[in-house]
Amino acid sequence: MPAEENIKQELISRFPFLEGKVNILRSRRISLEIDKQNFPEVFDFAVKSLKFGMLSAITGLDEGENLGFIYHLAREDGNVLNIKISAPKANPAIGSVTDYFPSADIYEREVVDLFGAKVEGLAQGSRYPLTDDWPKGEFPLRKDWKVKDDSVKSTPEV
Repeated sequence: MPAEENIKQELISRFPFLEGKVNILRSRRISLEIDKQNFPEVFDFAVKSLKFGMLSAITGLDEGENLGFIYHLAREDGNVLNIKISAPKANPAIGSVTDYFPSADIYEREVVDLFGAKVEGLAQGSRYPLTDDWPKGEFPLRKDWKVKDDSVKSTPEV
């Protein structure tokens, strides 16, 4: 049995609610979407038991009413597991994964700055990637964001 099929079966065996939610996209690529309440337990199992010991990225998505977050995990054998959760845009609170991957700090700061996520457990630190003088409450990767000030230009004048 291919490794990705084993991973899928282990996830479903451990978490029956994942039946029909774990997809093998292609060789060595697995994805699943879960509610954020089940995320901590599934994430912990993926990292500790399934040996997804590398965090490649956290991707933010504006889905209209919700913000989506995809955690891209990898194993040494080349398998990649993408775990997607969503949070309402009105209160986009998610938990930090820096206890597992200290390097998640930079990805979490990106989703805070660019999407307005509230990452619970993220240590205080400088903003990233936006400058400290970027207007509060302005999240440039949200679909409804508009430049409100002519001083912010998307292309330099020549």
